Amino acid sequence: MQTSELQWTSQEQSIAKTAFDKAYEREIKALVQVVRDQASAVANTDDIWRLHDFLSARRHELDGKYDGREAALIFVFADLVKEGWLSLDDLGGLDPLKLSKITALTRMM
Repeated sequence: MQTSELQWTSQEQSIAKTAFDKAYEREIKALVQVVRDQASAVANTDDIWRLHDFLSARRHELDGKYDGREAALIFVFADLVKEGWLSLDDLGGLDPLKLSKITALTRMM
């Protein structure tokens, strides 16, 4: 990658933080609804452990997905756009080269 792709201006860092937080909030809100639905269907001990296993797996997935290191952000944002937690509009203001990389990665992943 070129130097401009690795360096994030303070304005881009602010945009990235806002987008990152927005995606996380959206995904957590959806997860809370899923957990509420699953918890309301708990009828026995097996259901409790299934819910526990589901939450453990989701926590592991989310901890890995939301990598805030600048070197990973292009890939993280591409993933989040592809999954629908962000739109390219949420990333408006980033360097056009970064946006084109994100867009290209959403088509490849």
